[in-house]
Amino acid sequence: MSDGFDLRALLAERGGERYGLHARYLNPQLPRMLHTIGFDKVYERAAGAHFWDAEGNDHLDMLAGFGVMGLGRHHPVVRKALHDVLDADLPDLTRFDCPPLPGLLAERLLAHSPHLDRVFFGNSGTEAVETALKFARYATGRPRIVYCDHAFHGLTTGALSVNGEQGFRAGFDPLLPDTAIALGDLGALERELRKGDVAGFVVEPIQGKGVHEAPPGFLAAAQELLRRHGALLIADEVQTGLGRTGDFYAYQHEDGVEPDLVCVAKALSGGYVPVGATLGKDWIFKKVYSSMDRVLVHSASFGSNAQAMAAGLAVLSVMESEGTVAHVRRVGGLLKDRLEELVPRYELLHAVRGRGLMIGIEFGRPSSLALRGRWAMLQTARKGLFAQMVVVPLLQRHRILTQVSGDHLEVIKLIPPLVIDEADVDRFVTAFTAVMEDAHGGGGLLWDFGKTLVRQAVAQR
Repeated sequence: MSDGFDLRALLAERGGERYGLHARYLNPQLPRMLHTIGFDKVYERAAGAHFWDAEGNDHLDMLAGFGVMGLGRHHPVVRKALHDVLDADLPDLTRFDCPPLPGLLAERLLAHSPHLDRVFFGNSGTEAVETALKFARYATGRPRIVYCDHAFHGLTTGALSVNGEQGFRAGFDPLLPDTAIALGDLGALERELRKGDVAGFVVEPIQGKGVHEAPPGFLAAAQELLRRHGALLIADEVQTGLGRTGDFYAYQHEDGVEPDLVCVAKALSGGYVPVGATLGKDWIFKKVYSSMDRVLVHSASFGSNAQAMAAGLAVLSVMESEGTVAHVRRVGGLLKDRLEELVPRYELLHAVRGRGLMIGIEFGRPSSLALRGRWAMLQTARKGLFAQMVVVPLLQRHRILTQVSGDHLEVIKLIPPLVIDEADVDRFVTAFTAVMEDAHGGGGLLWDFGKTLVRQAVAQR
């Protein structure tokens, strides 16, 4: 039986209106921004780490939907799992039964963190963080959370309270009791813990904003301090987890680190059905869910739905069967090594950092007089414009999608699908080298675009 709805026909008829529809009904600044930087393309299909525009041109994805497309787009195993779960006609979300898929996915996830015992499933990374904050505060009976400068843990109210970027927080006060410290500052953490009201410390082992890694030994030392003062270590692995950094979780790069709560999301969805998860110790969950009266004290209407659970199970199965983590370690190492070789060649290129397939490329003030003048022009208008100057030609001339790592940062972040190969690495490095040659040779197109960005930045002040 059909009511006449035809999705393919609808897209064929109205797909060309996409930018107008967004401008009229959704965030009006998104199409404006895309038009401004020349990212207003029309993409029609995708597979793996590549997608194709309306003219049939192949583009390399070095962004992965902000890390969601861990296995690339349309992985056949994940697609089949979703077809299978839909065809099974399961009595999903009855709310008063215990379906098998959530338990099976929890079991599979916890196998990668044997010191943890239980899982709560929500729908996103920010929900996973919200869950961890609530659980930490309830389990310890304390109100305050410590986080790091430049952290990004989400944009809902609780997660926003531990967001280290003032631009996201402005205008949304009051937030939860919180205190920021510098990533790696054990002295500051200990001073806050001595006050006796800290429930937990939430930290990204590698910060997404700027791609800054926690200093060696910091997580283990922070864990010892937290345990001594009765507070919890919360590892935000929403972006770094599920193989992104060359281990299943980024905290596993440091021996002896066993967080009390771990937040995951993004790549767990397979790019299809949103899913987030908060993993934790048994005593924490039992304290939150302490009686039958509290059975629904924390829940999510769409949490643990069959499609999300099936997608998560398929993703973990693929990662294990295809050796994704080892592949990331090898290909990520190759990409980082190739990029580091360029640093001595280009004075605008200051550093390459990160782990696995989470890499930051940092630009900085050049030494030669001619380039210093151009650099100063951009910095006066708005910090971060040079990185944007690099991102744009990578897409427009070389058909490679990347992103600036954060507002007012001269850093490009590479978080491609975990399935990229040596040919993709070579394509990116070749294109990036060409852009650097253009910038250092005074290439007219690159610096002319920089002048356009300067005019736009000044106009928006």
